[in-house]
Amino acid sequence: MRASRFPLAQLKLAGSSWSGFYHPECSKTVQTLAKPVIGRSTADNSRTIYHWAKWDNRRPMAVTNPDMGVATVVGSGQIWDDRSGADKRARTEATQESNKRRKLDGGDAKSPVYATHFSKEEIEAEGRKPKKKVAVMLGYAGSGYKGMQINNDEKTIEGDLFKALVNAGAISKANADDPKKSSFVRCARTDRGVHAAGNVISLKMITEDPDIVKKINEHLPPQIRVWGFEQAKGSFSAYQLCDSRIYEYLIPTYCFLPPHPESFLGKELVNLAEEAEDLGGYEDRQREVSDFWTETEAKHVKPFLESLDTDLSAEIRQALYNEQPKIIDVQPDLKPTDLTADVGLEDQTIPTEVQATIENPDVGSGGDQPAIQHDLNPASGAETSKTVSRPDSGIGFAEEHLEMAETSKDTQQRPPLSTLEAALKQLRGIIISAKKAYRIHPRRLDRIQSVLNQYTGTRNFHNYTIGKLPRDPSAKRVIKSFTVDPTPVLINNTEWLSLKVHGQSFMMHQIRKMVTMAAFVLRCGCPEERMKESYEHEKLTIPKAPSLGLLLERPVFDTYNRDIKKEKESGGIERGEIGFEKFEGEVEAFKQREIYERIFREEERDDTFHSFFAALDGVRRPDLLYLSSMGLSATKKKMPPAGAKASEMTEDIAADESDEDTGRGVQSDG
Repeated sequence: MRASRFPLAQLKLAGSSWSGFYHPECSKTVQTLAKPVIGRSTADNSRTIYHWAKWDNRRPMAVTNPDMGVATVVGSGQIWDDRSGADKRARTEATQESNKRRKLDGGDAKSPVYATHFSKEEIEAEGRKPKKKVAVMLGYAGSGYKGMQINNDEKTIEGDLFKALVNAGAISKANADDPKKSSFVRCARTDRGVHAAGNVISLKMITEDPDIVKKINEHLPPQIRVWGFEQAKGSFSAYQLCDSRIYEYLIPTYCFLPPHPESFLGKELVNLAEEAEDLGGYEDRQREVSDFWTETEAKHVKPFLESLDTDLSAEIRQALYNEQPKIIDVQPDLKPTDLTADVGLEDQTIPTEVQATIENPDVGSGGDQPAIQHDLNPASGAETSKTVSRPDSGIGFAEEHLEMAETSKDTQQRPPLSTLEAALKQLRGIIISAKKAYRIHPRRLDRIQSVLNQYTGTRNFHNYTIGKLPRDPSAKRVIKSFTVDPTPVLINNTEWLSLKVHGQSFMMHQIRKMVTMAAFVLRCGCPEERMKESYEHEKLTIPKAPSLGLLLERPVFDTYNRDIKKEKESGGIERGEIGFEKFEGEVEAFKQREIYERIFREEERDDTFHSFFAALDGVRRPDLLYLSSMGLSATKKKMPPAGAKASEMTEDIAADESDEDTGRGVQSDG
């Protein structure tokens, strides 16, 4: 056996300094499930010691030292780190589980928020009850929750569901402290603020009580409902056996209007179209919306500005359209040279305009919220106050780890608005009202569908998530369909569109970035070929759209349902199909009451979509200029100085957020 090292993949045993490498030339001398490892021992670094590792799912389960003639089993707390990056999901979960066990055993960590602890006597008194593997169908509104996936320290959908299952007697007291004891597996993990009319979890559940579903719902808030369950095969996994997932995204039609001509992006689009000798094509692609801003200016903006002092009017226009958004550097040690790296704008800084302010404690309560009312009388000095919460959106460093300065939740503690600030807020209200009064043209609808069609098929979506390289095979995803409902819905004088995407699986933030890309292709009047360029190796900046409009409609289990149908026909065990058809009436009523109305109410209150797109239009950087007629070459453009200093006014729509948006695993939906 040659003693030379062959660094196919470096290994390191957690908690020690031992490291080694696979040795490919030894592979033929051992059994199929074993791979040889060669390395240097920490005890004697002067000589090479050969180790044999038994592997399971790309993880060494046992290590043998031939010199000692013994085998060391890799047990709890000893995790191997495969530097090749293989099986990252399993490795992350194992590490988290090991850390949790170690902390709990050592007494240096508090119990997870979802765990219920019972005494030994209580567990013994309950006795052992029969459990069955089931698929549980549920729906929820994600407002006020930190996402679907269970979290030790945060309020999540799974956390509340798990506690309800325990309180209802569907999970035994012996298993009440850890969902893994019940083989708890979700079908689709949704991010913070994302809703689901239908989702599925699989687990081993006590089902002997005929009223178990009713009892579970009694322990849940109204925004989480369990529809029912079906007994499944013992090997059933809601995650592994799901064929595909269908998501819906609700978005106001005004999001497809072009940027204001006086905004940074609006000016650059025209300049770059002229430079590319494509001004005629650009104007043709914007033909059905070409007069929107002209009419808004003449009918609404100009009369308001004329009612103000001349100097104040000029200041307002400068502040509204030409001032560079305030930028908060969320990673102080980021080098200037890093700003041109292939991580994109979303991994660098965040304009405060992208954020709507504080997280409202009433979100998720289901109570009625007051509609926004703007006081357009300049003499009043300020508009009627409105409650503002933050959209889960924007462009910032690592997106899920943004740390923004927190604003006061008590608006009465804020200093009085200056005359400029008050007038500026009134003008914003006028512009927002004009945008909400927009009604989309049929030609615009056709263009939206044409753009969405560019997503179908197998594509490389590395630009539509985080942490994926262009050559990563897992970045390729299958989109079966992406459609826009041709009939808009009018809610509270705002016109909404329903976009539905059916895909095999989705990565973190993928759907929200797909929506943003489609909207910007329309807004920026760029050729549809830009969509194809986003699948190539060049790294592009694609911000994620607000989570407010996203909901999981339902997962699809067609293959599993066909299999159990065949078993039934051949005389096997009779099991019910997994689906939501039998709960259609309940699901639709819940969707209207807890999801749709919540989305419409929160948008009416917060102007989430306006804040998101208006902020991006004002970012004085070239990151989004690939959406112009010049294409990717425009992103290399050197930006002119920002100009005058930012005014001292406070931006009402630009309060800061602390975006915790989950680093929870490598797979995500939406």
